[in-house]
Amino acid sequence: MMPQTLKTCTPPPYPMAPSMTPVTRFIRESAEVFTFDLAPEGPAPFTPGQFNMLYAFGVGEIPISISGDSHAPERLTHTIRAVGPVSAALGRLKAGDQVGLRGPFGVGWPVEEAKGFDVLLIGGGIGLAPLRPAIYWLLRHRAAYGRVGILYGARTPDDLIFSGELEEWRRTPDFQLRVAVERAGPDWTGDVGYVTPLLSKLRYDPADTVAMICGPEVMIRATALALEDAGVADSRIFVSMERNMKCAIGHCGHCQFGPLFICKDGPVHRYDRVRDLLAYREL
Repeated sequence: MMPQTLKTCTPPPYPMAPSMTPVTRFIRESAEVFTFDLAPEGPAPFTPGQFNMLYAFGVGEIPISISGDSHAPERLTHTIRAVGPVSAALGRLKAGDQVGLRGPFGVGWPVEEAKGFDVLLIGGGIGLAPLRPAIYWLLRHRAAYGRVGILYGARTPDDLIFSGELEEWRRTPDFQLRVAVERAGPDWTGDVGYVTPLLSKLRYDPADTVAMICGPEVMIRATALALEDAGVADSRIFVSMERNMKCAIGHCGHCQFGPLFICKDGPVHRYDRVRDLLAYREL
């Protein structure tokens, strides 16, 4: 009998391990907000509204929505506000540095389902970043949709992000854009106040509209209620949320939101499914 030959094999890589991914471009958007591009090993397809987990080596990992163009999956763009140790560490990176990358994860914006409807996109502060891929999508597929309106609000003019693109979108034919700040100086010529009252400035058919909202929860609640008052069905209002996501697959339980998990059932949720839960600030 021939002696048994023992074979060794290399186990497959752990699917949830972050991949080493280089930073190819770093842009400072404002004093607190920055954008960088990552170059994954191969194309990384994603849906507008999905997120990645970004790992700053030796510090930790956080979920960050993708803010780039889903038609360019060879480049992953993320826009981040430095509010904690991980985001602050990511903000110290430069082109050529490495980031740990996992993803994409989650449920994105209903860009396919919204075809044929008027579309409203309402963002507050850093909340414009998760909406930007949907804006890119609408620009590329403009003929498939009705009227498009964008409302964007920030604390001050210095807090606005994507300033150059805001001007491009403002000049785009058949694209409505209103930008408001809460506190403005003498040089500001735009709207002052919250974005919710600006809904009346947009042209759309409430009975035939899909709305997408991202921003602070107080802004999400107020905007969703204003849209309902205007006649938009709560089943066609979609909100993006980011509450304490840690694992991205619904395993750790940190982002449990009633019967839902923000990471795997969202981050984009249909408003009629979460409106009662949003009434509880710390649920």
